[in-house]
Amino acid sequence: MGRVLGVDHVQVAAPPGCESAARAFFGGLLGLPEIEKPDTLRGRGGVWFALGSADQQLHVGVEADFAPARKAHPAFRVADLDSLRARLENGGVPLTNDALVPGVRRFFVSDPWGNRLEFVEATAVTALPECGS
Repeated sequence: MGRVLGVDHVQVAAPPGCESAARAFFGGLLGLPEIEKPDTLRGRGGVWFALGSADQQLHVGVEADFAPARKAHPAFRVADLDSLRARLENGGVPLTNDALVPGVRRFFVSDPWGNRLEFVEATAVTALPECGS
């Protein structure tokens, strides 16, 4: 009861008129399949992408008063981090590495509108730090 079971959707923002750029970055460069807008949001701007299953979605909200997500940011689980890293680097997207978490390889990028995105791949963990009591 009260357990987190998965992600319903993740949202980042972009300024008006950026639907094509969102499709190029999230659909083209990251390879996320675009899905139809939910019926209740047909009149609203934005583009939706699948995140591995039908019930997990990324919503790129197109908003006149958007502000990029820099601190609270979406993190995407990736099966082949090195391939994604190469694709982003070849696309001219700067990466920031961060290996501070045991058992996880990850890096950060910013999308074209300054939203911070994290890409994570789990690795084998030999020992975890002890938690204080």
